[in-house]
Amino acid sequence: MCGNNMSAPLPAIVPAARKATAAVIFLHGLGDTGHGWAEAFEGIRIPHVKYICPHAFDIYGLSPEAEEDEAGIKRASENVKAMIDQEVKNGIPSHRILLGGFSQAAANSPNKDMHVLQCHGDSDPLVPFVFGAQTAEKMKSLINPANVTFKSYRGLPHSACPEEMIDIKRFIEKQLPALSDE
Repeated sequence: MCGNNMSAPLPAIVPAARKATAAVIFLHGLGDTGHGWAEAFEGIRIPHVKYICPHAFDIYGLSPEAEEDEAGIKRASENVKAMIDQEVKNGIPSHRILLGGFSQAAANSPNKDMHVLQCHGDSDPLVPFVFGAQTAEKMKSLINPANVTFKSYRGLPHSACPEEMIDIKRFIEKQLPALSDE
């Protein structure tokens, strides 16, 4: 990630179609690549938004008692901070940078004012639907509950679907609107 962890691939990047005034850093989970997510974001491209798709961290199990990859989580956090710092140096204000992720990569540190769109397929064999619903309820206890949106997708396994990508696009457009001078 960001070139400072030789075992992780560099993030895939979808440049903005015009001058980038906002960025989305979207972490992906195990068994996936940033290139697959970059392709998905190309399909919902917003002209002023740059998409950066790095790897998150490893997981050792899916039960609540499973050991966590603390070193990997710390490394991922440091890499995300470095990516945010780089985008700020590139001229994108930090409040115009959105952080997201798929599967375990969606476990980002919340702040009280942030807005959350959490999506989950109701037929996910890898991460049970109840875990997604419990996570949404936990998020509501950590931040303003009105800022948490939980969307479920009928019949969706552990993947994304076109309806979900449209919901993600709408969320990004609302959170990172075009600036008046664009």
